Amino acid sequence: MSNLPSFIAPIFWGLLLLSVLVFIHEGGHFLAARACGVRVSEFFLGLPCRFRLAHRSRRCGTLFGITPLLLGGYAAICGMEHDDSPYAPSVLSEINRCGKASIQEIAEALDIDSDEALNACIMLMSWGSIAPVYAEGDGRSRAYYPETYATVSRDRMGNTVLDGRAFDKDHATTEGEPWSGDIDGQELFKQEKSRTYDGVSFPRRAFILLAGILVNIIAGMLLLMSVYSLIGFTVPQDVNRIGEVIESSPAAEAGIVAGDRIVQIDSVNVDTWTDLVTCLQEHEQNDSKSPVSIVYEHKGERRVADVTLDDGKLGIYAATEHIKFNIIDSARLSLAYVAQTAAGVAQLLIPTKTMQVLDQSTSIVGISIMSAQAAAAGLATFLTFSGLISLSLGLMNLLPIPPLDGGKLVIEIVQRIRRKEVSVRVQTIVSYGGIAVFALLFIYMLRADILRFF
Repeated sequence: MSNLPSFIAPIFWGLLLLSVLVFIHEGGHFLAARACGVRVSEFFLGLPCRFRLAHRSRRCGTLFGITPLLLGGYAAICGMEHDDSPYAPSVLSEINRCGKASIQEIAEALDIDSDEALNACIMLMSWGSIAPVYAEGDGRSRAYYPETYATVSRDRMGNTVLDGRAFDKDHATTEGEPWSGDIDGQELFKQEKSRTYDGVSFPRRAFILLAGILVNIIAGMLLLMSVYSLIGFTVPQDVNRIGEVIESSPAAEAGIVAGDRIVQIDSVNVDTWTDLVTCLQEHEQNDSKSPVSIVYEHKGERRVADVTLDDGKLGIYAATEHIKFNIIDSARLSLAYVAQTAAGVAQLLIPTKTMQVLDQSTSIVGISIMSAQAAAAGLATFLTFSGLISLSLGLMNLLPIPPLDGGKLVIEIVQRIRRKEVSVRVQTIVSYGGIAVFALLFIYMLRADILRFF
């Protein structure tokens, strides 16, 4: 991909990196939800779009796929919308009795308002308990709620395809077919709710929220460890041997080549690269206009050269070595990066440190540019950069600001302490407030990126 035009490379590598990392994050939520017995109706790479490639899993019923909007991914976990309708049990029973019914028919049968019937249907549809019936030619991606709803395929015990192995497909009804099983309507409704995010216990909801963060941290550590232990990395050696000589530099013109050893500078013995740099700096400070006297070894032969520095530089690089850490040392170093990233994120919440942290942060534009630079530098550099971004993405989501996972967790904790649910209206207002805050932060960091990179 090194031949990509300069303006395309950042877009390509930025989309690739962020889409994969967000997809991994959502994968954590998906796996945790399934482990807790919560239904997940969709799991996609890319943002929601009517144009998509998808396949429904026979094992768990989830619709897996990809969309052309490769700006992340999403897992549609049933019951996370926090909808609530007192008429939902009756509406579910009525649709199961009829097989298919319009909002008007449901409202008349239950003697309720049409809006109340629609709200109940929307909630049940988000649970995977009923199926929408769109007008012919409209498709299932239209941004509106249909007027008609139908039963889903359900076995005698009320299980659906979203319930995985519990679903007995050989003894199940088809979509739109009336259903009457071995449990009554109220028991079925309780069972349906127990398989949603809202219906599981607080520890399970917290686990689902934290799983995306945890998976990002694990992915970041594994990426870093793969570089430290499998690929290895190059580090400069603190020796007086020259690793590389810049073409047409003062050192090259003096006849110094890679592999030579500098043993003296201005009659001062040089044993390490640190000594070499110190001597050159002292010469530049004390007598920058006069040549520096260098004694170096070339294939065992000592040579002397008087060299005029170029702006204090000799034009050489230190010798390097390629090293690999063992797994334990790689894990320790990766954990150190986790702690360092967590400390940086936490400083965002300290008013005296917030602006300093923001000035050192970058937006999606900066990440895209740096990801292209990292890719051009090689696999090890790109994987290291990806690991650090994965850690940042995960730990940033821990901030107690809705709609981030940390903000949702705070709401769950508040509800647990109060033993009372926070209203959907309050949650919506708080979420919009959080979105506004992040919009302002994005504009600030975008401005900084424009000044930094352009």
